[in-house]
Amino acid sequence: MTYVEGFVVAVPTANKEAYRKHAAEAAPLFKEFGVARMVECWGDDVPDGKVNDFKGAVQAKPDETVVFSWFEYPDKQTRDAANEKMMSDPRMQSMGEAMPFDAKRMIIGGFDSIVDDAADGKMGYVDGYIVPVPDGNKEAYRTLAAKCSQVFLDHGATRVVEAWSDDVPDGKVTDYSRAAHKKDDEAVVYSWIEWPSKDARTSGWEKSMADERMKHEHETSPFDGQRMVYGGFEPIVEA
Repeated sequence: MTYVEGFVVAVPTANKEAYRKHAAEAAPLFKEFGVARMVECWGDDVPDGKVNDFKGAVQAKPDETVVFSWFEYPDKQTRDAANEKMMSDPRMQSMGEAMPFDAKRMIIGGFDSIVDDAADGKMGYVDGYIVPVPDGNKEAYRTLAAKCSQVFLDHGATRVVEAWSDDVPDGKVTDYSRAAHKKDDEAVVYSWIEWPSKDARTSGWEKSMADERMKHEHETSPFDGQRMVYGGFEPIVEA
């Protein structure tokens, strides 16, 4: 299934168009390297959390917005080859010198999808998540995620992806482990739900939460929901 390179970035809100343009101009180069799909999503409904949240994950300042984005590859080998090309291509160096955000606070990691379900329809809104899951609960989490995925698709979602941490490095300033308050015996899951629009997302969640298949799932959850990071995002680049 899909291999995901997931990113979370804090971008000055005033730089939204500069960031969108920067990402859109970079997309053809990334596709040349082997990226099958590139998506950049601007924070829209990103709540503060009691324990952790997206803003804290990237140490976002009051005048910054969180961006949730990802690259999709057919497999890890293609991703590894693409990263090697990126590191050696001089065009990447010049691009890095003009980034409209603080790259030191960018979170990055490679994830292997364990659920990747899709339905007909375009993407107009995205729910993004970072979830800490005990290593021993991987199959239980996958089973639960697959069940919930079908419910979301039945109520309007167009795609659900759940990806298990595979190559997720520790960062000097920020990283996925700190974002999720990960414990030593846990992995990090990077996931998202695609919806046709924000209205479809609102309606879809209401219907999903009322669905009989979703009842009592919280009672047997294979992860700590209090440390789940989540938010709603508006796609600004898709290539």
